[in-house]
Amino acid sequence: MRQAAGPRTARRLGVPGGLRTRLALTLVALVALTVAGIGLGVYAFVDASLRSSMVAEARRQANFDLSVLLPAENPAPATAAQFAASGLPAAFQFRGDVKTIADYGHGDVYVSDRLLAGALDEVDPGLRSIVASGQLGYAWQEVNGRSVLVVGGRLGGPPDLYLFFDARPVDEALGQLRLGLAGAGLLAVLLALVTAGIIARGILRPVAAAGEAARRIATGDLHARVPVGGRDELSALATEMNRMADSLQATVTRLEEAQGRNRQFVADVAHELRTPLAALVAEASLIEPALADLPPDARRAGELLAGDVRRMRTLVDDLLEVSRFDAQAERPALQDVDLGHVIGSIVAARLPGAALTVPTAALPASTDPRRLDRILGNLLDNAREHAPGAPVEVSLSRIRDGAVVTVADRGPGVPAAALPHLFDRFYKADASRRGGSSGLGLAIAAEHAELIGGSLRARPRPGGGLVFTLRLPANAVTEPLPGGDPGVILPQDA
Repeated sequence: MRQAAGPRTARRLGVPGGLRTRLALTLVALVALTVAGIGLGVYAFVDASLRSSMVAEARRQANFDLSVLLPAENPAPATAAQFAASGLPAAFQFRGDVKTIADYGHGDVYVSDRLLAGALDEVDPGLRSIVASGQLGYAWQEVNGRSVLVVGGRLGGPPDLYLFFDARPVDEALGQLRLGLAGAGLLAVLLALVTAGIIARGILRPVAAAGEAARRIATGDLHARVPVGGRDELSALATEMNRMADSLQATVTRLEEAQGRNRQFVADVAHELRTPLAALVAEASLIEPALADLPPDARRAGELLAGDVRRMRTLVDDLLEVSRFDAQAERPALQDVDLGHVIGSIVAARLPGAALTVPTAALPASTDPRRLDRILGNLLDNAREHAPGAPVEVSLSRIRDGAVVTVADRGPGVPAAALPHLFDRFYKADASRRGGSSGLGLAIAAEHAELIGGSLRARPRPGGGLVFTLRLPANAVTEPLPGGDPGVILPQDA
């Protein structure tokens, strides 16, 4: 039994990409999401901790300034000028790096640093409302382009006291943390990418082995098996694939044996029939001249008998030829010929009424003339049988990679579904193309074409009929024949 080879361009499961890439990217994505989640959590925790600590310290300082230092000043400053002349700004500054704004209302404002000029207008309105209500509040904001923590409050009445704490150390610490987390995340992703590739390769190694085994089985190696190791799902898959391969191999072996027996049976039957058929043909040839002297009924029976004997002889000869192909006993005998001359001789012998078109110049080739006669003879016989009286056109042309012979008829044609099966053994299309043929002629022609390195195809002809195309390989067309040899002339009964 012939094994169909898979296309050379088929991708193997073992090549990088596809499932392996998706699996590796999935693992990397999971690691990246995990690292991102952890990084965001760490960043949020550190950010909240640093800011909470700074707010707690600022609130303690503000409470002390409002509840201890400010009441201790006697007399209490009633204007911004008095506040500036008092020792309060220096006392506030002594307790920490803080800048102060004291708002006495109506534009009477004390500012401890020129960098805070106009900063009161930038204080968050929500914070100013909290301070106006007599409560202590804070806000994170930018003042004059600098990140600060503003804590504000009042003690009974004016002034509204705002303490500005520099928040840049917190921002810088968080910036360093962001860089560290980003670097660690990138490193984790790179490590995950390498690790995921290794893991994916290990996980998919059985899949790649299964793909390789399937490819070998598809190309005819029925002994290919998948290595089995472990007890996981992939091992179970490998076991089932091997069981399937065993079953397939057993089935193919049985079919090959049955096919071999069938072919041997056909060859034996054809061989055994050949001798008695030869005697029948000889006897029919003796009877035919006397048929004219017989009564009409007996004459008709004798004519049918003679025709059936000839058809049976043709069938037996075809079966013997097919059996030789199956036994691979056929070998081409290549000769240097002029294709135009050879094809002209074949057409003249087989179907003289066919229209022939060949190049004016000689078309030298190295081929087997006897097999070429068998191929074209079967095609012409097919056209004569299925398209009696219809025009048949035969043409020869040179192409870049060899030569092409076409045989076109104007018969009834065949259904589109029948075209792929025209060269199958014993295949017959619909009744319009059945006639008395055995269904072996086109199959034998295709076998001969393959034997000389060519190919035979069929296609529907526009307007009705079929076009058969015989392509001969590039090595069929050679240099001009030596000595102007016109080529081989085939005998009429070749």
